[in-house]
Amino acid sequence: MSIIKNLETEIKEIIKQAGYELEKYTLENSNRRDLGEFQINDAMQLASKYHENPREIAAKIVSELEKDDRFTNINIAGPGFINISLSNEYMAKLLNEMEENIFSNIDKKERKKILIDYGGANVAKALHVGHLRSANIGEALKRLANLLGYEALGDAHLGDYGRPLGLVIKEIQTRYPSLEYFDPTYQGNYEELSLPITNEDLEKIYPLASNKSKEDEEYLEDAREITAKIQRHERGYYDLWKKVVSISKEDIKKTYDDLNVQFEIWNGESDEMEYYDALNQKIEEAGILIDSEGAKIIEVSEDSDTSPMPPLLYTKSNGSVSYETTDLATILEREINVDPDEVWYVVDGRQSLHFEQVFRAAKKAKLIKENKVLEHVGFGTMNGRDGKPFKTRDGGVMPLKSLIELVNEETLKRINSDTVPAEEKATVAKTVAIAALKYADFLPFRATDYIFEVEKFSDLEGKTGPYLLYSTIRMKSLLAKAEGIKAEKITKLKGNTEKDIALTLLNLPNVLDKSLETRSLNEIAEYLYKLTSYYNKFYAENKIITEEEEELRNSWIVLTKLVYKVNNLLLDVLGIKVPNKM
Repeated sequence: MSIIKNLETEIKEIIKQAGYELEKYTLENSNRRDLGEFQINDAMQLASKYHENPREIAAKIVSELEKDDRFTNINIAGPGFINISLSNEYMAKLLNEMEENIFSNIDKKERKKILIDYGGANVAKALHVGHLRSANIGEALKRLANLLGYEALGDAHLGDYGRPLGLVIKEIQTRYPSLEYFDPTYQGNYEELSLPITNEDLEKIYPLASNKSKEDEEYLEDAREITAKIQRHERGYYDLWKKVVSISKEDIKKTYDDLNVQFEIWNGESDEMEYYDALNQKIEEAGILIDSEGAKIIEVSEDSDTSPMPPLLYTKSNGSVSYETTDLATILEREINVDPDEVWYVVDGRQSLHFEQVFRAAKKAKLIKENKVLEHVGFGTMNGRDGKPFKTRDGGVMPLKSLIELVNEETLKRINSDTVPAEEKATVAKTVAIAALKYADFLPFRATDYIFEVEKFSDLEGKTGPYLLYSTIRMKSLLAKAEGIKAEKITKLKGNTEKDIALTLLNLPNVLDKSLETRSLNEIAEYLYKLTSYYNKFYAENKIITEEEEELRNSWIVLTKLVYKVNNLLLDVLGIKVPNKM
């Protein structure tokens, strides 16, 4: 139990001693710090239960609180709102507990297994800016869930089974028709063959092939047939497809590594389709498949729907499987091999209809147990200054690598050449660039579209990732200078800014809980900025290491240690690395 939750339990017991019992009780942060640091707002609720005047109830509770020297500035406002503050001595005690064990102020949840699907990169296509939010939000939610006691796993869920791969193979065939992969008489080992294609080639091939397919119906039909051959594991085409996937996956992993995003599961749609026969059996047993002009569909509409709900397309008229079908096979595979209690899909909010169809079909087919949860965690788009999805100068979708490089160029200008050796500048600049991108991504509520401005979010001042990094590095530098000083406990709190820091630190579990509940990281992003800003104000107001009063100096050093620990913990939750210098 966290420090603040434990305090709530103790206050609940004090209220019981006053003659009243509460089923649920939460200690609220006060908006009027002049009246008190916390509020007890339950007198009206108790008045209804006990049929007494709320202010009289509040007076009885205050009488009990005043017996406890941990509380100060106890008063009643309005019809029965109780305001209280914590004594400096008690506040120092709580902070020391937290500094000794930071996890003492984190509420662990009941253990359950969460699988988070937040990749969705398409093989043989360049990752673009649309993949950034999925990777950032998904990775941070996974880290947050693990911090709070869940067993959370990340799944890349690569797109490696649909028409895009058919288009890529078609274009390779057009360019290199004599490759052994296209020779039906070839009897050799395909794995020993080299392929005259790099990942850079693949990233150019797909958009070219896609444009061709829009203008050439025969080209498109060939790509469709190749897609079907790949899905049937037809010799040659299937072997070439495996090589293309391998080349592309290596590059995808590198980009995710740059973003500090790690997946525990690297399955693609093709891996899930190994369960297609088992899926078919489940679907047939449920009796929910309907013929529709050569295709197979599943009706998923419900009586409670207030808008049209189209059926799920299960099999296309040419026999190939749909995107929805691969998602159903994925649900079944995960149920068999991972057995998660919940699956969170961190995917663009515009895919909400797709997931509603898939989730309903999964339940109709009984692919998961009744108590299992499937949840779409949708998010908004990252936009340019024009308010439209981020584009290149020529109007195309911006590759993620290009966006990272754009921000990297800006952060490189801001690296201090006096403190960072020339040979380290590029590495540090990239770390800061990733922090700028990630923090900007987390600031708005996840479902909100936002505008990313390179100069603004790369700045060392203001609500930015570089500001948090610079401040955290400065804390580390101060602690390094204080290494010879024997500072072990906070024994004295002097000013209002220290109290601001202390109360913010104690509020940590509420912030973490709300972030998990809303599946959004904006609470943590705002909290980090608030805590860091309070500390920087405190840093500017005091000469910490050279303070002459030893007790005060030592308390300030330990307080710095605690803020530094919390900053590092939460930056790690957000997947943001802290360089040694800036």
